[in-house]
Amino acid sequence: MIETYFAEAKRNDELTLQKRIRQVNDDPVVSGLLHVVSGLLAILDDKRQIISLNDSFCAMLGIQSPVETLGLRPGEALHCIHAHEGPAGCGTTKFCSTCGAAIAIVASLTSNETVERLCAMAVDKNGHTTDIALKVRSQPIEIDGNRFVLLFLQDITVEQHRAALERTFFHDISNMLTGLLGASELLYYENSQSNLAKIIRNLSVRMTKELTIQKLLINSDLSAYKPKCEPVDAYESLKELQDFFACHPLTESRKLDIAQPLHSFSITTDRSLLLRIVSNMISNALEATSKNGKIKIWLKKETNRVSYCVWNQAVIPQDIGRRIFQRNFSTKDGAGRGVGTYSMKLFAEEYLGGKVDFSTSKEQGTIFRLTLPC
Repeated sequence: MIETYFAEAKRNDELTLQKRIRQVNDDPVVSGLLHVVSGLLAILDDKRQIISLNDSFCAMLGIQSPVETLGLRPGEALHCIHAHEGPAGCGTTKFCSTCGAAIAIVASLTSNETVERLCAMAVDKNGHTTDIALKVRSQPIEIDGNRFVLLFLQDITVEQHRAALERTFFHDISNMLTGLLGASELLYYENSQSNLAKIIRNLSVRMTKELTIQKLLINSDLSAYKPKCEPVDAYESLKELQDFFACHPLTESRKLDIAQPLHSFSITTDRSLLLRIVSNMISNALEATSKNGKIKIWLKKETNRVSYCVWNQAVIPQDIGRRIFQRNFSTKDGAGRGVGTYSMKLFAEEYLGGKVDFSTSKEQGTIFRLTLPC
């Protein structure tokens, strides 16, 4: 008996293997799947041997024809560095009992149900070991009384790498911000009359809150954010925005014209979200303004509401204006765009009970408004 540390070691003989290959090729449904599915798809027999691959899988392996992999097991075809560490190959080594792909295939054959797992695999690429991450789905099927497995693979290496980097980044930045916030509080306590100490303290608080919001945005878990509503002085909020943009790169060659209200008043809202939304409005206006131009910011107070207004001279084309608040829509190149205006409207309307809108024309330029209940 061939030694195995996890899955069955025995393979089908050449005659049986060729018979299974013909069965799959002659079945119109399976043959159709191989041509229709755009992701990575392999057909395995009951001994976990490959009997067919689709074109996407062949392209990933860098081969011209599935014939080169027939009879191999998935780890052998993918060049897993552990696939040949046992006499019976893939699925039977000491490493296979913790392999997501091997577990999914064996579990689905045992339970006759679809099983999905994540697989971390170290593969040999031209003599160098590379780590890849796969999402594996194993679906057992029966053709003419014989059992087969539809093995769907999705390469999620980039996504896993990015998630790991994000987790590390947020952890490290959170630790640094905690220290910065403590130091800024101490600085402000010892120099309460210093405007610079106040600016540093306010920015430290904003950065700490912004980090929380960014984590929720990335994880699409904004429902976890709980607004902290407190009285916010309208004059102070504009002053804080002015201090924030005083040394901003976009204001080096552009003027920021902020009209302070004639009378001081307060609104009850989440300070961090308020400043975040209006900061985005100001940043967008500055980016749309040519050098030596200016933008205007003012407050419009009405009986039961107040509007933060941001003006610039540029005009938004009608076709772009229709989709300006749509998530992932952007007129700028590059991945990761199309969140700024979307998040402005989302935070204002879902969390602050307010509204974000805009008006644009050749005569009046463009005005973005954040309107909040007083």
